[in-house]
Amino acid sequence: MDLEFKVFIFVGRPVEQVFEAVADPIQLSRYFTTGGAFGRLQSGHTVTWDFHDFPGAFPVQVDEVVPNRSIALHWAANDSQSADYETRVLFTFSATDDGRTKVEIEESGWRETPSGLKASYGNCMGWSQMLAALKAWVEHGINLRDGAYK
Repeated sequence: MDLEFKVFIFVGRPVEQVFEAVADPIQLSRYFTTGGAFGRLQSGHTVTWDFHDFPGAFPVQVDEVVPNRSIALHWAANDSQSADYETRVLFTFSATDDGRTKVEIEESGWRETPSGLKASYGNCMGWSQMLAALKAWVEHGINLRDGAYK
């Protein structure tokens, strides 16, 4: 059995605006990818994300994008003992009746090993931080990660 987790947040903006803040590399670079995001999230494309806390650009393979609904991607597992596999990340965007957006991020495919478990916990923390930063950015134009990892 592979390990997986799901995190979520409600953002007080319409789904189109929240989706664009994730898909657009310029916006993503302003609140999440502290070293920059390069390439728009589009089906079949490979983009790169760079983080000051994990130097070096990470290739991110975008599997499928359904505008304003979901983004599916995969990338190398951050597993110190077994770097020869990938995990799948699924972003889901759902409009609520009151004009907000529920954003869910699920990551799956971690190996059920001590190092896989540790790596999944680290990414769970990272995605939780990403959601908080997304909310602060979209609702208030604030970059919570500015200076946090450099």
